[in-house]
Amino acid sequence: MPLPDAGAHLRGAVAVVGVGLAGMGEAGAWSHMELLAIAVRAALDDAGLGMQEVDGLFAGTAVHAMPTLSVAEYLGIRPRFSDGSMIGGASFHAHVLTAAMALEAGLCSVAVIAYGSNQRSAGGFVSVSEPQPYEVPYAPRYPVSAYALAASRHMHKFGTTREQLAEVAVAARAWARRNPEAFERGPLEIPDVLASRMVSDPLTVRDCCLVTDGAAALVLVAADRAGAARYPPVYVLGAATEHWHRQISAMPDLTTTAASVSGPRALRMAGLTLPDIDVVGLYDAFTVTPILFLEDLGFCGKGEGGAFVVDGALAPGGRVPVNTNGGGLSCGHPGMYGLFMIVEAVRQLRGVAPGLQVPGAATALVHANGGTLSSQSTLVLGTGATL
Repeated sequence: MPLPDAGAHLRGAVAVVGVGLAGMGEAGAWSHMELLAIAVRAALDDAGLGMQEVDGLFAGTAVHAMPTLSVAEYLGIRPRFSDGSMIGGASFHAHVLTAAMALEAGLCSVAVIAYGSNQRSAGGFVSVSEPQPYEVPYAPRYPVSAYALAASRHMHKFGTTREQLAEVAVAARAWARRNPEAFERGPLEIPDVLASRMVSDPLTVRDCCLVTDGAAALVLVAADRAGAARYPPVYVLGAATEHWHRQISAMPDLTTTAASVSGPRALRMAGLTLPDIDVVGLYDAFTVTPILFLEDLGFCGKGEGGAFVVDGALAPGGRVPVNTNGGGLSCGHPGMYGLFMIVEAVRQLRGVAPGLQVPGAATALVHANGGTLSSQSTLVLGTGATL
């Protein structure tokens, strides 16, 4: 069992000083690696740093068995510390914690976390993931069938309705309509979600994330170097990762995720509670996931997530500003979405969000999910005023 103050010495020890995006939506002829490189260059320019200053590299993709080797070679760098751990869409949140440890220990001085995908333009991609032996015989439609199981169980156990699931998609679209970078900006209401094509009961196509191209990158440095950055640094206050299973058939309880552990740990490291959080990012590959994470992180009780999200609670002007760029449901989802959530949180804390800026935002909680509700990783970020 971890000590109560585990990781406390890392609070505020490192900061994000650069962010970059590339190819959001449809990127045409660009490859996934080209998009990644463009995003890295944009993040370094944002930080006022050069490529050859990068000596820490963190990357995870669905198409490389050895992602950091391939990315470093393409970028022309020779990192002295790297980590290509792959736990799905939560990989990049987990990489932030590893980067913080490496920077604090002096194992590297400029860390880059990067991801790129041309999933939409290429017509999808073939993942290097291994088949799941206890599930393949049933021919599930991955990954949606796994999340449909969780949604069905939540509906059965707690009375959650399809209309409540639809509230999540409608709130995401309400944010996206204010974001010029969002891929889907047309009107969307609850009847539209319910009437859309069923993909895996009870999830319709509008309950499912987009399929887009896109790349993202972060640049992190130690806090004592962050003051020289071009823009106000955003500090890592808390971070935690937890995973309980790989296959959805091995999930102990389809209605409770490991976010119930990673969230409290990250907040404890940050020295904050949920009322202290100004902006929230929740991985929304499917409408059921924000409902699960709102419960597991403690915004509401277990089984109360469906009722919590009604009446525009997550939309602009609602109780909790969630996925302020439109999220994976409406802004963009290039295969794995975690890194894009962090970019949006950094922009919000800088006060330069391209969509609807949350006034006075000083803290952000961003929570990512990987696999089939398998890996959960929570970050708490803050401005210099929170140190």
